[in-house]
Amino acid sequence: MISDWLFYALAIPAVVLLGLSKGGFAGMGALAMPMLTFAVDPIRAAAILLPILIAQDAVGVWAFRRAVDWLLLAWMMPGTILGVWLGYVFAANVSVAAVMAMVGAISIVFGLYRLWAAGHALSPKVRRRPEWAGSLFGLAAGYTSQIAHAGQPPFQLWVLPRNLEPARLVGTTAVYFAALNWVKVPAYVALGQFSRDDVLTSAALIPVGILSTFAGVWLVRRVSAERFYTAIHWLMVLVGAALIWNAVA
Repeated sequence: MISDWLFYALAIPAVVLLGLSKGGFAGMGALAMPMLTFAVDPIRAAAILLPILIAQDAVGVWAFRRAVDWLLLAWMMPGTILGVWLGYVFAANVSVAAVMAMVGAISIVFGLYRLWAAGHALSPKVRRRPEWAGSLFGLAAGYTSQIAHAGQPPFQLWVLPRNLEPARLVGTTAVYFAALNWVKVPAYVALGQFSRDDVLTSAALIPVGILSTFAGVWLVRRVSAERFYTAIHWLMVLVGAALIWNAVA
């Protein structure tokens, strides 16, 4: 089990952000992975977070299991599986610095996308894309999720224009990312990242993850997150730039 105090100084806030994201503050959790890469290498950071994400997913899936667009998920999953495989090939065949640079780039793109989306609400008149395009967005979501647990932007670009009712949107999102995270497990095993120390570290952080997920469910109904979102997404851009700088250095 990791005993470095700096790791936990970064990991506990990161896991809290993941919990808030799973509880309803969608997008906040994308900062967790970039934060952890300042304490451990990005492949190890992703492996530590994966069991925590799976535990958090269980809460959302149980709560919204009756409000899911299964057809939408069926179109996305073939591409998602391919995207996870491509992400695994990338992580297995390049240096840690290259993975860190990729995490930084994804962080910057995600942060800028969310900042842009905040000022450009999607219109209900947006033309729906053909169903088969779901696999392409699934491929992008699987790849970015495998590298940096950041599959939200491609997923949202595909799902939000479809104007699902709120409960159905939350339920579909919960089930999709629960399935995606389980699809990633064999790739992480193949990368040899589920060491005893990492599994014990994940186990120690899971209670924080579960409690923060329930906190997110409670807070999302009571707190306006607008300012928090803006600060988080600008921070993602800055952290992403710092990661790329470190990778190049």
